[in-house]
Amino acid sequence: MTNHTMVTEFTLLGIPETAGLEKVLLFLFSALYACALLGNLLILTAVISSQRLHTPMYFFLGNLSIFDLGFCSTTAPKMLSYLSGQGRGISFQGCVVQHFFYHCLGCTLCFLYTVMAYDRFVAICFPLRYTVIMNHRVCCVLATGTWMSGCVHSIILTSLTFQLPYCGPSEVGYYFCDMPAVLLLACEDPSLAQKVGFTNVGLLSLICFFLIVVSYTRIGISILKIRSTEGRRKAFSTCSAHLTAILTAYGPIIIIYLQRTPNPLLGAVVQILSNIVSPMMNSLIYSPRNKEVKRSLRRVFKGVMLAVQK
Repeated sequence: MTNHTMVTEFTLLGIPETAGLEKVLLFLFSALYACALLGNLLILTAVISSQRLHTPMYFFLGNLSIFDLGFCSTTAPKMLSYLSGQGRGISFQGCVVQHFFYHCLGCTLCFLYTVMAYDRFVAICFPLRYTVIMNHRVCCVLATGTWMSGCVHSIILTSLTFQLPYCGPSEVGYYFCDMPAVLLLACEDPSLAQKVGFTNVGLLSLICFFLIVVSYTRIGISILKIRSTEGRRKAFSTCSAHLTAILTAYGPIIIIYLQRTPNPLLGAVVQILSNIVSPMMNSLIYSPRNKEVKRSLRRVFKGVMLAVQK
């Protein structure tokens, strides 16, 4: 047997092919990250503070804001840290934690988008039974199910990735501890973990996307049956924001994990869009389009201003 010195710290090499652009990227990603945090915090504040927004749709929107806050915070702080000139090192345990929460929250978001599509399906296709079908208990079960499914998915991938020995080199050729980049450093054959990871992530994404397509196909058929133009407009407006959010979220996932010949730069750009831009876009998509959210935020701001004046 050969003795190996096990890796205790990894070095993140950063975004491929971006040497010399650190200051520009630091400014850009800092602004995007700040907008993502602020926008989702505002939506969460509006949903919690307004009694009118305590409905199934806004319950899931509040959950989406929580997941977006966690998802973008999994990779952005470390990326901004090394772009600002600080160390690129991350401990082995830190890499495990980052990997776990990235896949846990990413998978949970996929399931949550599917649940939100089902919510819109029930609201449009069965409006008279909507409050009965989507009662508080059902909403809690669905939300808890997304959390638990994301955790199980991430435990499988994280266990497969970090049960392998890592004895050097320790340079991860990416800007965070993603599964494909870390497995390249394993001292043993990582083919099983690679196959399971590719199948797991790709299959789950496609299944969720298929269920969303089925839901919106049924919704589209129901909208076309509405005779009045105003009725069609209102029905479509309730779904347009969610459809836009789905396009910004699922597009990057499918491109990354289903491309035949991976391009490192393209993969990094698309994944950054998924990690930072998509959470920011969700806050921009939902807030301006929704009158109730804007009204709730106005009440919150008025209350804060009155409290400050006193």
